Amino acid sequence: MSSKPLILILFISLLSSISSSYPQPLTTTFYQKTCPRFDQIMQDTTTNKQIASPTTAGAALRLFFHDCLVEGCDASVLISSTHFNKAERDADINLSLPGDGFDVVVRAKTALELACPGVVSCADILAVATRNLVTMMGGPFYQVKLGRRDGMVSRAARAETILPKPTMSMNQIIKIFSNIGLSVQEMVALTGAHTIGFSHCSEISHDIYNYSRTQMSDPSYNTRYADGLRNACKDFKKNPSLSVFNDIMTPHDFDNNYYKNLPKGLGVLRSDRAMMMDVRTRKYVELYARDQKAFFDAFGRAIEKLSLVGVKSGRNGQIRRRCDSFN
Repeated sequence: MSSKPLILILFISLLSSISSSYPQPLTTTFYQKTCPRFDQIMQDTTTNKQIASPTTAGAALRLFFHDCLVEGCDASVLISSTHFNKAERDADINLSLPGDGFDVVVRAKTALELACPGVVSCADILAVATRNLVTMMGGPFYQVKLGRRDGMVSRAARAETILPKPTMSMNQIIKIFSNIGLSVQEMVALTGAHTIGFSHCSEISHDIYNYSRTQMSDPSYNTRYADGLRNACKDFKKNPSLSVFNDIMTPHDFDNNYYKNLPKGLGVLRSDRAMMMDVRTRKYVELYARDQKAFFDAFGRAIEKLSLVGVKSGRNGQIRRRCDSFN
């Protein structure tokens, strides 16, 4: 064998190695040739799951946010813990993540592995499932670029230090979003995701029971609303999974009622109500309460931007065989 073919083989191998090491551009048609039925399988799976379990949309949306904010949108939140590693999903702040969000990803992954084994990442599945479910609930359609790889790191400690908590100050919450390149307006638009889904009573107990020596509940609540929350949550110590809707007006519709509720003291979480009290956020709350189209446009742009945070490609990630464990 002459040296020229050998050199050519080595050169091609080197090029392949370099190309797989560098980020590859994400595109909306990434699976067009490698998994032609991708869109249909995702649509069927998300539709069937939402019909069977109406809490799925809110669950997937929350799961997607918790994933992207920590290691980027790389499905690190789906990894199960082992004896050697406590994973993100087992961080205290993530223990309340609803099972329906995980389940819709598992169902889609199972169907896609049968149709095109080893091709579609769990990170892409979560991103598309979230978009499909938001749209199904009446929310805006937005583009999801594809080609993410699944991350290789998932640590509970990272989630505890990065994810926003309802008890945080507005300065702290704004900084969390600023750290990943999102503006105050984008943060307020993304918080509109609370128009669907629910919060656990344990997250608000400090605001509705024995708030101070003189007041039973946080005075920023509507009084009758606080009474209703106390009644709904009265058994939360016996039943830690007890929860209340984030939007009591239209809990199953993705609309702008979440923003309309806030000036009336009908925000479930302290961080929701705080947006009406801060000059930096109040103007956007008022805008989206007046104009649903403005909210939908802003939400679509913001979640598209969020979906590209920290994406992995090439050798920085993998296509997991199972979404809950590394290969």
